[in-house]
Amino acid sequence: MTRAEDDKDGQDDEGDPLSGRAGSALPKRPHPSATWPAAIGGVLLLIAAWLLLVNVRGALAEEREFRAAVACPTRTVSTGGSEDCLRTVTARIDRAERDTKHRGASYWLYVTEPGGKKDSAWIEGHTPGSPTAWSGTHVNVTLWRGEIRYVDFPAGRLSTHADPRGSYRPRLAASLGIGFFGLAPLWAGYWWARRSMASPLRAPWQLGLPMTGALTLAATSAVVALVTHGIWTALEYVAVAAGVVLLACTVAALVLRRRQKDDDTIEVTPSAPTSEQCFAGSVLGEGRYSAGGGGYLVAAPGVLLTTPDPTGAFARRPVPATLIPVRVRPPYWTDPHNGDYAAESVVIECRDGETPVVIVTKKENVAWVLGALESVATAPS
Repeated sequence: MTRAEDDKDGQDDEGDPLSGRAGSALPKRPHPSATWPAAIGGVLLLIAAWLLLVNVRGALAEEREFRAAVACPTRTVSTGGSEDCLRTVTARIDRAERDTKHRGASYWLYVTEPGGKKDSAWIEGHTPGSPTAWSGTHVNVTLWRGEIRYVDFPAGRLSTHADPRGSYRPRLAASLGIGFFGLAPLWAGYWWARRSMASPLRAPWQLGLPMTGALTLAATSAVVALVTHGIWTALEYVAVAAGVVLLACTVAALVLRRRQKDDDTIEVTPSAPTSEQCFAGSVLGEGRYSAGGGGYLVAAPGVLLTTPDPTGAFARRPVPATLIPVRVRPPYWTDPHNGDYAAESVVIECRDGETPVVIVTKKENVAWVLGALESVATAPS
């Protein structure tokens, strides 16, 4: 595309966000939205630490106590919830009901213990035979601290939801997942506060690459915590995954840095529309451009209009003929609304005299916009 003629020398261009020269659009101030990402990241890290140091630690302690428990002496009488020994009794299944509140195969098992005491247990996972046919079956239930921890069927043993063995896994998965996930907004807050003046891009690779690594580690660590046996085994695998992600991010950073260009101009050839085209887009700037135009653009031969109507039928306002395109580029966080535009949007830098203006739309529509602007500028007054 043809850039607007600049009647100033190179010294005057320095610092002008619309000059289109490499390095001329570097921000003069840090990003204004650094506090919220940092705060969110800090809160997530605190939650992860609480889960790890309190919930996971408590679950591991309960598992150790359960594994160390021995069978209750047969001569003693059950004392209910105060028993730290394993008491196994024969019980009769009254009924089994499917748990409709949770996904997957899970059932509530209702039993009658010796002496007529009623009890229940939640069993999750595959079961021997159809649970609806269990009524009247006699099984051995093992209680610890007043709760049924596992049930011995003739076909095998099933652990209940109260079995503390492995109960640390979902807590550990949540702790690691939330912790690594929290690193992403924490890095975003740091970048916006300390490093954002190095690049005006709304989503520079220096911001996105570490966040991608953090999110990858969050998902990987959560899965590892759920499928491994033993907390130290899980942490060893997570450490290996962290090393792999760090190495991959380092290599990717070197490649991206080598490919990085000083000029982020996107080359687009203007194409005057042969018929009227309506698409999402906004004209943003100061003064008469402050309203944004309504959210839609209409490009037609010899005219470019703004409208709030998705069909482009009413409330159409022509773009002034004094609006001159400068270049096409990615969104900047220094743009209006901090460059927070729809996905795949690009920005057409323009001038209206001394007023900087941007047109935001998807890349597929840029050629029509440029063609319409050219035809507007060359149309007889």
